[in-house]
Amino acid sequence: MKTAMITGASGGIGSAIAEALAPTHILLLAGRPAARLDAVAARLGATTWPLDLADPDSVEAAAEPLAELDVLVHNAGVAYPGRVAESTPEQWRATFEVNVIGAVALTLALLPALRAARGQVVFINSGSGLNVSPGLAAYSASKFALRAFADSLRADEPSLRVTSVHPGRVDTEMQRDLIAYEGGEYEPAKFLSAETVAQVVAGVIATPLDAHTHQVVVRPRA
Repeated sequence: MKTAMITGASGGIGSAIAEALAPTHILLLAGRPAARLDAVAARLGATTWPLDLADPDSVEAAAEPLAELDVLVHNAGVAYPGRVAESTPEQWRATFEVNVIGAVALTLALLPALRAARGQVVFINSGSGLNVSPGLAAYSASKFALRAFADSLRADEPSLRVTSVHPGRVDTEMQRDLIAYEGGEYEPAKFLSAETVAQVVAGVIATPLDAHTHQVVVRPRA
C-alpha cells in the first residue's frame, strides 16, 4: 500500500482528505501534537507525525525516517482577514512562514523520499491563489507564491507529479472567521463541503500514471 503524508489534517479539508485516502494509503498525519489530530488518526488507523512547519529542526526530523514517500499533501495554512491598510508586517510574516516557507521546507526535506517513489505532491491552494480576494491581502499573496513554487517544482523535478488544487469557498472554521470579518451571515449551503474537495484531491492522486494533472479549479455550484 502506498504512503501519504498530509499536513493540517486535524479538521476541515485536511481530515476529509485523510478519510478519502484511508482505504488506499498508509496515512501519516503531520502536525503539532493535538487531541484533534490524535482523534482523526485513531478513527482512521493512521499515524500522527510530529511536525511544526515554523520550526526548521522539526521539519528535518519529520523527514529523516522516510526513505520513500508516494504522496505529500500540503494542506496546512493560516489566514488573517484584513485589507492591506489593516494588515501588519507580523501577520504577513506569520502567513508566509506557514503557507509558503513551511511548505517549501518540508518539500525540500522530503525530496529524496519523493524522488525514490516517483511520487506526487498536491498543494491545497485557493481561489485566492488565482484571483486576489478583498480582505485577504497576506493570504492571497501567500497563495500566489505557493502556486509559483508548485509550478517551479513541477518544472525542476520531472519525475514527480505536482498538482495545485484551487477550491472556492469551503465550509470550514477558516471560512466562518472570514464571513464574521466581512459581517455577513454564514450559510454553509453556499460553500463547497470539505468532503467534496477531498474527493477531488483523491481523484487527482488516483490519476493513472500516464497522466499529470497540473491544476484543478473547483467552485461551489451555488
